[in-house]
Amino acid sequence: MPEATERRNVGTGMRRRATVLGIALLSVIPSFRRLSAQVGHDPGHSPYRDIPKGAVWVATFGDLGGGRGSVGVGPSDGMTAGLRYEVPLGAIGASLGVAYARTTSFVIDASTTTDSLSRRSGPYDAGVVLVDAGLQLALAGRKSWRGLAPYIGGALGVAVGQSIAKDSSGYKFGTKITLAPNAGFRWYPARRLSLRGDFRLELWKLSYPLSYKQQNFQGNRVLDVNASLSEWTAHPWATIGIGWIF
Repeated sequence: MPEATERRNVGTGMRRRATVLGIALLSVIPSFRRLSAQVGHDPGHSPYRDIPKGAVWVATFGDLGGGRGSVGVGPSDGMTAGLRYEVPLGAIGASLGVAYARTTSFVIDASTTTDSLSRRSGPYDAGVVLVDAGLQLALAGRKSWRGLAPYIGGALGVAVGQSIAKDSSGYKFGTKITLAPNAGFRWYPARRLSLRGDFRLELWKLSYPLSYKQQNFQGNRVLDVNASLSEWTAHPWATIGIGWIF
C-alpha cells in the first residue's frame, strides 16, 4: 500500500508539473509572436516597395565619349538624346532604344602628295544614330528600396554614322555592330513616374581603307604596312532619363 500510494503521489506531481509547464508555454508563445513581429518592418512603413507594373517610355539625355582609334578618325565626344521602350518581365526586363549622338570626327588625307603635318584636319560634325535591344537584371527583383532599384545588363545593336564629304581617303564609318554592357538604377518617386541613371560602355569596330598604308612623298604612311586595318574602340556613355509607366 505505501508503495502504491507513493506511485500515485509521484504521478499526481508529474501531472501537475506538466499542467504548469503547458500553461507557461501557452503564455510565452503569444509574447514570442509579438516579439517576432517587431523584428521585421511594419508593412506600412517598410522601405521596400513593389516596383510599379507596366511598360515604360523613357526620354534619355547623355554624353558619349571614348577613343577615336589609333588613326584618330573615329566618331566621339558628343551629346546624345534618345527614346527607349522598356518592358518588365519579372526580375528581368527587355528594352529597345534609339538615340542620336552629335559626335565629331577628324579626316586624314591619305594622298601621296600631302606632307605628314597637314594630313589631319577637323573636327567635323559626324553624327551617329544608335539603335539597340537589351536585357536588364533588377538586382532586388521586383522590389525597390526607398524607391531605388539598381540593375545590370547588356545590349546588342547597330551604329550608323554620317559620312563626311571632305574625306577623300575612302574611309567611312558606315554601319557597325555594337556591344554595350551597362549598369544603372531607377528611382520611382511616384506611381507612374520614374527617373534613372545609366552607364554603359559602347563598343564598335573601326575599319580603315588600304589608302592608309600608302606612302606620301616623304615616305611616311598613315598606318604601318603590317598594321591591322580594323580595331575596336570603347566609348563610355552616361545618360539620365525620365520615364512614364503605362
